[in-house]
Amino acid sequence: MTAHYDALETREHAAREADLFARLPDVLRSAMAAPAYAERFKGIDPASLTSRAALARLPVLRKSELPALHKASQPFGGFVTAAPGSFARLFTSPGPIFEPEGRQADPWRGARALFAAGFRPEDIVLNTFSYHLTPGGFIFDASARALGCAVIPAGPGNAEQQFELIEAYRPIGYSGTPDFLKILLDAAATAGRDVSSIKRALVSGAAFPPSLQAEIKVRGIDAYQAFGTADLGLIAFETGARDGMVVNEDLIMEIVKPGTGDPVAPGDVGEIVVTSLDPHHPWIRLALGDLTATLPGTSPCGRTNMRIKGWMGRADQTTKVKGMFVRPEQIAEIGKRHPALGRLRLVVTREGETDAMTLKAETAAASVAMQEEVAGTLRAVTKLGGNVELVSPGALPNDGKVIADERSTA
Repeated sequence: MTAHYDALETREHAAREADLFARLPDVLRSAMAAPAYAERFKGIDPASLTSRAALARLPVLRKSELPALHKASQPFGGFVTAAPGSFARLFTSPGPIFEPEGRQADPWRGARALFAAGFRPEDIVLNTFSYHLTPGGFIFDASARALGCAVIPAGPGNAEQQFELIEAYRPIGYSGTPDFLKILLDAAATAGRDVSSIKRALVSGAAFPPSLQAEIKVRGIDAYQAFGTADLGLIAFETGARDGMVVNEDLIMEIVKPGTGDPVAPGDVGEIVVTSLDPHHPWIRLALGDLTATLPGTSPCGRTNMRIKGWMGRADQTTKVKGMFVRPEQIAEIGKRHPALGRLRLVVTREGETDAMTLKAETAAASVAMQEEVAGTLRAVTKLGGNVELVSPGALPNDGKVIADERSTA
């Protein structure tokens, strides 16, 4: 069995970086033809975007901003020059956010994720992601067909009818959420229906904890995870190495400090930012609001692209203290004003019947004077008073959490 989808997956890291950043300037030129990108990148010379350091100087576009932007300038917020009719399908996701599907083969870049999970041409795949208005069902449908598979467009629910399809077509593969796979297997066992043809699965869209992974495996199904979004399709995927997720080809992924566009140190937890190289519908530094961290080295499966640990929580940790919102970008601003500080974490608690907050800051140069200076900056930036606790480097957890709300909800 061929180990890799194509030669792109095993090229040298330097060759991949050179290819991506050689293509990026033209993609940025295409992006800047759209009014929203033109405004965001005013004064930027696309020819200068030839490295990660140069890319990191561009502002991020937060996915959380898209509903308001799309509402103000329908349908795509001024980020797409192409007419809606030039796309193959047009979707909406909660927000609402409007997403187009391109006309090219494998528009969501998912075929290689399915390949890594063991799917092969002429396999029959039961696709249980929703086909109603949102892209999910079509992302996996188009990806499977690009690989050469036949797809049963089942969608979620209606287990009884799905059993009929499974027993008639004998699909070997499943795509859908891990939760619905368990529901389907449990319902089949109760009803005495035969779903034993399903031997492998690519799951996404929900947590897949080790306990559920073990249960699915005991039932004879080899299940792999993928990470994706309705905007970008499949972003990263698990391989036979079972050692993190490999970032998809033709994407530039950055991990940044929450609330900023600044790259984290290798291995630190931060927010996922993705740039895609589709000139028809480019995304330039789209911050997804999801946390992850990179893994060192090359995957044992032989794929050489960046690896991530997978989904590690949400980056938007905005909370309200004494009636005022405190945001991760404010904590990042405190760090910028005090370069001697390392990792920061604002801990919000209750003292009696009052909100209280303590900024914990790593530094190798702790002093009373620094503590007082940082406390003054905390008040100036957040408009709220709080304590400052200076701790030694490495004392705070590497989990991407900038604001920890520890107030009891009891």
